[in-house]
Amino acid sequence: METVLELKQITKTFGSFKANEDINFKLKKGEIHALLGENGAGKSTLMNIVFGLYQPDSGEIIINGQPQIMDNPNKAIDLGIGMVHQHFKLVEPFTVTENIVIGKEPKKGVKIDLKKAKAEVLALSEKYGLDIDPDAKIEEINVGMQQRVEIIKTLYRGANILIFDEPTAVLTPQEITEFLNILKKLVAEGKSIILITHKLKEIMEAADSCTIIRRGKVIETVSVATATTDSLAEMMVGKTVHFSTEKKAAKPKDVCLEVKEMVVKNPHGNNSIDDLSFHVRGGEILGIAGVDGNGQTELVEAITGMRRIDSGTILINGESIGDHSPREITEKGMAHIPEDRHKYGLVLDFSVNENSVLQTYYRPEMNRKGLINREAMNQLTQKFVTDFDIRIPSIETKARSLSGGNQQKLIIAREMNMQPKMMVAVQPTRGLDVGAIEFVHQQLVALRDSGVAVLLVSFELEEILNVSDRILVLFDGKIIGETTPETTNDRELGLMMAGKYQKGVS
Repeated sequence: METVLELKQITKTFGSFKANEDINFKLKKGEIHALLGENGAGKSTLMNIVFGLYQPDSGEIIINGQPQIMDNPNKAIDLGIGMVHQHFKLVEPFTVTENIVIGKEPKKGVKIDLKKAKAEVLALSEKYGLDIDPDAKIEEINVGMQQRVEIIKTLYRGANILIFDEPTAVLTPQEITEFLNILKKLVAEGKSIILITHKLKEIMEAADSCTIIRRGKVIETVSVATATTDSLAEMMVGKTVHFSTEKKAAKPKDVCLEVKEMVVKNPHGNNSIDDLSFHVRGGEILGIAGVDGNGQTELVEAITGMRRIDSGTILINGESIGDHSPREITEKGMAHIPEDRHKYGLVLDFSVNENSVLQTYYRPEMNRKGLINREAMNQLTQKFVTDFDIRIPSIETKARSLSGGNQQKLIIAREMNMQPKMMVAVQPTRGLDVGAIEFVHQQLVALRDSGVAVLLVSFELEEILNVSDRILVLFDGKIIGETTPETTNDRELGLMMAGKYQKGVS
């Protein structure tokens, strides 16, 4: 099979930190080649080198048999390489068509020929079964559709080698299935794909080959047909990984969080949350399952003080918090791992150090005569780095420079350090490798066992079933099902999430 991309002895360092060390890699024509590794292993750095965003310190890049110097993304695009980044590069107020053709607009005289652009976008959409609305604005469509826009954007520019960086981290189970089918269509057309992912099931389902990277070095390249999820996980983290979380039966205590008849309206006046009532007790993990867009975001924003409710009541330990600010709610004992780590979890241009104290900088232990106590801040950050295995060159590194997984670990470390009475964890393992997922799940169970009330909101059915003590299914802003991991399965949950089956509700 023809080699379309070859990397020879690629090395890249940032200061004293060696992100990639003597990496060799081959991509064959018409294959899906997975790139697997822990958070901070160097996968995204390597692909950013291929795409011309970084330049290697040493080594060689060969495209279709010819050595190339990849000194900018335009060179990569001209050579037929497209990259869909973990965090999409789209202009939200622009339409789908405008985003796809930006920089490569068809012209009619000196003006952009939007009619021709729209026709070309629709042709690509139909050819690959991507089903997008060319006139929709990016800010109006969900993340699954935004990803399709990114894919068409690379195809519009003539990409034959496509790189996907953690492409399913923000997708629902149904969207993941659709996405993997799209990948298979692309390779059937002769495209070649590099798939960076932590999700072993997806590798087993879609990939032909898998290269495992650990701490910047290639461990092995294997045929997926002869591999297992256990063998891939062990090569990735260097030890046996347990996919199920061991936990004793929950011992629920008093109600910590109670939601009564809550209504939250969207900008069009319709109910995003419709007369919702439930409670979470100390010492239990309540899982909220559901397809994205069924009210999870509005529910979490209301509970954490980021959105006002239209009616109903929210109580923490019997005290109404419906009109409280996020800081006031935090001071009542609520910690929050947010759904969007960039928007709500971090200040990207602050250092790791500064992000570590976003919740505590004003407290006496972090404040010295109106100034941050840097010694205390440094000690706290170093503790986070050690305890949560956050892979960074320095605690002064900007949060923007961290891998998505390491950004997530930093948020989790900070929120768990709050010694909360209530933890709201939304997609807490998004972008994490299997070893880190195992660790986070253990931490959530440890919180539960210490008497903390945990509300887990996740689109990952395995996570809901593995960690929760009770499960509520949210559909169209209402609870359509209540069950437990012991009395349900992923098929039944999937039917409830689709609104086709009710259980445990009258």
